[in-house]
Amino acid sequence: MAGRLEGEVAIITGAARGQGEAEARMFAREGAQVVLTDILDERGETVAQEIGAAARYFHLDVSQEDQWQKVVQDTVATFGRLTVLVNNAGIGLREDYGVEQTPLDVWNKVLAVNLTGAFLGMKYSVPEMRKAGHGSIINISSIAGIVGGGGLPAYHASKGGLRLLTKTAAIQYAKEKIRVNSVHPGGVDTAILDPFGEKWKQRAAKWHPVGRMAESDEIAYGVVYLASKEATFVTGTELIIDGGVTAQ
Repeated sequence: MAGRLEGEVAIITGAARGQGEAEARMFAREGAQVVLTDILDERGETVAQEIGAAARYFHLDVSQEDQWQKVVQDTVATFGRLTVLVNNAGIGLREDYGVEQTPLDVWNKVLAVNLTGAFLGMKYSVPEMRKAGHGSIINISSIAGIVGGGGLPAYHASKGGLRLLTKTAAIQYAKEKIRVNSVHPGGVDTAILDPFGEKWKQRAAKWHPVGRMAESDEIAYGVVYLASKEATFVTGTELIIDGGVTAQ
C-alpha cells in the first residue's frame, strides 16, 4: 500500500533534531522524498543518512535569502520538483524578557528566524509548487501565536505574525491548489528544552490539562495530515495540538 505522502517532495527546516527530525522521519515513512535543512550540519547529515535514499540534507540559515534560493534549486535538481514546505525552524530565548527589557538585537534575531525565515521559504517555494500543480505549506507556529503570555514578546510576536501570514497566503494561493496552514503545538518534550532543567519541564507539564508535554511524533502526525491529500479542503486554518492549554 502506498504511503499517505507518496509522490510528494518536501523541504523541512530545523530538521536535524527534535520536532523537525520527527517530521522528516515520518514523511519518509509515508512515502515522501524529504530535504532536511538546518544549521547543525553533522547531525542533519546523520539523520538524512539514517532515513536513506529518500532523504537529503542541505545547510540552511532560514534568515538568509540567498541560502533559501539555493536550497529550493538544489531540491528540484535532486528530486525533480517541490510540493511540500514545512517551516519548522524556530528559536526561543531562555531569558523571560518583558517588552521594556527586550534588546533590539534580540527582537530582530527572533523575528528573522521565526517569521522572516518562513516568509522567505514561502516566497521561493511557491513558484515550484505552481509548476507541480499543487502544494502544501505548513508553518509551525505555537500556542504563543494564539494567546499572550506576559513575557517573551519577540517570540509571541513572531508566532502570532506567522499565524496571520499563513492566512494571508492561504487566500492568495487558494485557487492555485496551494494550501497554507499553521500548526500550534503546546510544550513538546525535546532536547531543546534540556537547558531549562528538569524542574522547569515538570512545571511546564503541569500547564497542560493532560498533565504532560507532547512527544514529537504527536505533532508530526498533524503535519503529515496537512501535507496529505486527506487535507485538500483545508487551508488558512490553525491546527492546535496543545494538550488542552488554550481551552482553559
